[in-house]
Amino acid sequence: MAQNNFLVEVEKGKEANDRRPSMGPVYRSVFAKDGFPLPIDGMDSCWDVFRMTVERYPENRMLGRREILNGKPGNYVWQTYKEVYDLVIKVGNAMRSCGFGEGAKCGIYGVNCPEWIISMEACNAHGLYCVPLYDTLGAGAVEFVICHAEVSIAFSEEKKISEVLKTFPNTTEYLKTLVSFGKVTPEQREEVEKFGLAIYSWDEFLQLGDGKQFDLPVKKKSDVCTIMYTSGTTGDPKGVMISNESIIALLAGVKRLLESVNEKLDENDVYLSYLPLAHIFDRVIEELFILTGASIGFWRGDVKLLIEDIGELKPTIFCAVPRVLDRIYSGLNQKVSSGGFLKKTVFNFAYAHKFRNMKKGSKHEQASPIFDKFVFSQVKQGLGGKVRLILSGAAPLSTHVETFLRVVACAHVIQGYGLTETCAGTFVSLPNELSMLGTVGPPVPNVDVCLESVPEMGYDALSNTPRGEVCVKGKTLFSGYYKREDLTKEVMVDGWFHTGDIGEWQPDGSLKIIDRKKNIFKLSQGEYVAVENLENIYGLVTAIDSIWVYGNSFESFLVAVVNPNKEALERWAEENGVNGDFNSVCESPRAKEYILGELAKISKEKKLKGFEFIKAVHLDPEPFDMERDLITPTYKKKRPQLLKYYQNIIDNMYKSANKPNA
Repeated sequence: MAQNNFLVEVEKGKEANDRRPSMGPVYRSVFAKDGFPLPIDGMDSCWDVFRMTVERYPENRMLGRREILNGKPGNYVWQTYKEVYDLVIKVGNAMRSCGFGEGAKCGIYGVNCPEWIISMEACNAHGLYCVPLYDTLGAGAVEFVICHAEVSIAFSEEKKISEVLKTFPNTTEYLKTLVSFGKVTPEQREEVEKFGLAIYSWDEFLQLGDGKQFDLPVKKKSDVCTIMYTSGTTGDPKGVMISNESIIALLAGVKRLLESVNEKLDENDVYLSYLPLAHIFDRVIEELFILTGASIGFWRGDVKLLIEDIGELKPTIFCAVPRVLDRIYSGLNQKVSSGGFLKKTVFNFAYAHKFRNMKKGSKHEQASPIFDKFVFSQVKQGLGGKVRLILSGAAPLSTHVETFLRVVACAHVIQGYGLTETCAGTFVSLPNELSMLGTVGPPVPNVDVCLESVPEMGYDALSNTPRGEVCVKGKTLFSGYYKREDLTKEVMVDGWFHTGDIGEWQPDGSLKIIDRKKNIFKLSQGEYVAVENLENIYGLVTAIDSIWVYGNSFESFLVAVVNPNKEALERWAEENGVNGDFNSVCESPRAKEYILGELAKISKEKKLKGFEFIKAVHLDPEPFDMERDLITPTYKKKRPQLLKYYQNIIDNMYKSANKPNA
């Protein structure tokens, strides 16, 4: 690959040997050509990040939430860094007085709010492992995580307490204390005490810390700071151990990146906290804001009120997952379409004019200041009027949505890529680089990256268009999967973390994610689907012989091709007056509805998540076979070939299921 603007080569590619496939050259960001940025002196832990900012900017606004007056939302009310620090010390003292100290596991469960951050910082102060609990990992995940991580104290949003109680008695072996972010009902107290546990409301817990003083332990860079559970391909969630050093190295890299493209954060920046703090993406962004002494305002926890919260808070940096940006895109398009001929014509003209100038190399703010002021300013106002950077992560953003927002949002729209295991930000596209549309950009200046060939999928890291599994090395990497050394060894080879994603280097040094090595993929809302696991569950339906489940990261739901069981379907057809031979029954809409109904029954019975339900099916009377190259001799499905063979059918299923009246 020719040398380009944004990468520097640090090591030559390697041919295959009997142990490993070939590897492409090792690259790093041009912003790290003279070495990776060093962390700030004396900053060894996430606690230091907060403590040093409190010393520098005690009176800066740190955490804000909307005041509710007579049931109506009012302004954001703020706590300063010093006020938050005092609360953190109280919570820490209360934890210690209950006997929880260094190395204990502390669960945090609930929607982002000031108390979430306060509890997290108390864990950072006293060297407890912060273990976020969240329920999108599937039924029983909260119970699994509490038991697997041996969580002994848990903080919970008031309305999630009942969910924690559902994990009794199994979790009571580990869990000793529960703290509500709000109040506790007498019934809850009775239930908890019945099992010999303690439960406190937020105010009661703070009082426990009054007048007590515990020394803070010395924290090392290598200490684990948080264990974040992430969905595995098979079975149980995996606990990703993230050290202080990972987060500090990440912050140093992102800080250098922003400075290098003239988008440095400062203490006047404002962030809207709504993406789950239980995920690494939001956690590290909030750490970055804390490092800067900037402000974090929390949403009210309701998607329908999100735009209203944005309007009130007026954030300067807006992070989103594609699902949110898709909604914004559709909303804006609807507004334009319903605005009458003149408005539509003016908008389309302004869009074409500005996009043309951006393609010629103009920065977004110089491409058409006049149209920005008179046409696109409404879009900017819709996001509060102050957003200068929109960062999309967690799943790929459709190129048409990214292009549209880059033109109309009057802000930089950039896309990032990373995993919990790489402490989030590993690649990020750069402002004003239109050639990076549809890519995740070059690496962040804190990691080395290379591609490893995947011969069985036809990907060659040493070819003219280098493609292969994305591998990452650097201080931002995780410390291993908790209690799963076996799984850690699978993905960590010679210091390289193997992401399981297939990437392709672009001529400008950015990376495009083009495939997934294992059969696990993300839907557009960022949820992972372990497809083999689902096919095993759906395979229990007696009316079907075989099922291939398909989804991709541009759609929010799954579809499937089913080989129905001939006897079962013919019997159903006879009983329900559907005439014709087996082939024509397979084409009948009623037969498809019947199979969808059977799949839905098993989904409910097995407590599958909404996004794991099948929304459309195609019934193929002919079983998947080797003649059409759809399965291997051992009957394993060949997914790329299945997709190629059924592509038109898949496209039509998505088209009809996506119709507004569907």
